[in-house]
Amino acid sequence: MTARSTCILRLALIFACVGPLAACNPPQPMNFSVLNVQPSASVLDEDLRGVTVTTGAPNERTGPLPPAVAELTAPWKEATQEALARAAIFNDDSHSHVSLEVKILKFDAPSAGITFPTQTDARYTIINRASGEILFSQIISAEGKTPGDFAFLGVIRARESINRAAQNNIAAFIDALEHSPEVKARIHQVNS
Repeated sequence: MTARSTCILRLALIFACVGPLAACNPPQPMNFSVLNVQPSASVLDEDLRGVTVTTGAPNERTGPLPPAVAELTAPWKEATQEALARAAIFNDDSHSHVSLEVKILKFDAPSAGITFPTQTDARYTIINRASGEILFSQIISAEGKTPGDFAFLGVIRARESINRAAQNNIAAFIDALEHSPEVKARIHQVNS
């Protein structure tokens, strides 16, 4: 056998072994839904009327932000709305209306690795719709990693790390919102 035919035989053997493993663990869809969101002990006397998620402009970015991240804004928005609804931190019956603007400022996902640590930064801004007053504005940073034993194929672990990074970022936002001094001051004003 020649060196070339040996190489081709080895590649065929690798594909024959890896193919069935890939079928056992197909890539999961993008799923940014945050698990275990509990109702908040604090409720803002604000009615959340709208959520927008966009990517930051070049002068706003805090790190790498590949163009493909624009495709993640819709699932990020849906997961944020879902998490806020489960947290019940806003009062739907309030006469004061607010909007939430989310700007993704960094989405750094490595192209190779074992755990694929994915870094995210997003600025969450809550704006009073009547006055334009900013009630809350904070950059939230979070990381997502996938254990090496999660799946054999790196592409599956990489995708799961992206999911976990966004989930962790949204969960950190809800936690920051619940513990924000600005929000606590508004809750105190409402309840006093």
